[in-house]
Amino acid sequence: MTTVLKAPPLRRAGGKATGPKVTGRKNWGYTALAIFFLAIMLFPVYWMVNASLQPNGTTLETSWFPVKPDFTGYATAINEQAGNLGTSLIISLGSVALSLAIAAPAAYALAYFKVRGAGVVLFAILISQMIPGIVVANALYTAYNDLGLLNSIPGLILADSAHGIPFAILIIRAFMNGMPASVIEAARVDGAGHLRAFWSIVLPLSRNSLITAGLFTFLFAWSDFLFALTLTTTEAVRPVTLGIFQYIGAYVNDWSSVMATAVLASIPAIVLLVAAQKYIAAGTTGGAVK
Repeated sequence: MTTVLKAPPLRRAGGKATGPKVTGRKNWGYTALAIFFLAIMLFPVYWMVNASLQPNGTTLETSWFPVKPDFTGYATAINEQAGNLGTSLIISLGSVALSLAIAAPAAYALAYFKVRGAGVVLFAILISQMIPGIVVANALYTAYNDLGLLNSIPGLILADSAHGIPFAILIIRAFMNGMPASVIEAARVDGAGHLRAFWSIVLPLSRNSLITAGLFTFLFAWSDFLFALTLTTTEAVRPVTLGIFQYIGAYVNDWSSVMATAVLASIPAIVLLVAAQKYIAAGTTGGAVK
């Protein structure tokens, strides 16, 4: 005996079938809950901006709203931290360029070539992401001391990019695995070599993953504190994160300048995230569906 399950009848409005009715009260509840959690997560950002606009003083004396905004902290931050911001920008852009220059060809080789031991290489890449940063920084200090790379911008670029390369390889390779192999085969049939196919076909199609990997590398290098603290022993090279750290010790009673520096240091990351938002969404989901 076969039992036939019937779907519940659809309600009709004006002679047309309609689906289940969704109550607006439930949607408003979810929206209010989302706004509540968003306000909790963004409150430290608001407090940072609010404290940067207050007159000089401790955070205990800060009011909830900047009734009379004071930009003295920003003037101090620009005068004393502009060089550190420029140093961080150079290091971050250099780290992005070096990371993509190494990660993109490596991802292409792991995705399309039958490399013996490719699984072992990928496993080693994952393991490298689990090594504590302080272990890497201490090992680099000894090597940098012998090579003369301490207190140098190239040294920090090399350290930051080395930390970002494994993640970039994983992101780009996942995207390239989702690309149809027929596109590359067609280029090969037309006479293009591996290098030409990689440069003219694969890289343009992998734009989203390259932007995603580059952005995450930039954010890591921009916010890096551990490598900057370990691999610099003088004031010759000082990224903004190290500048803020030493800034607090000198201006512990002038939190408006400290918070103003933090706001200025957050602007590049915010601008890049907003500008590359659609590329990040496409890059992180690339390769999920083939």
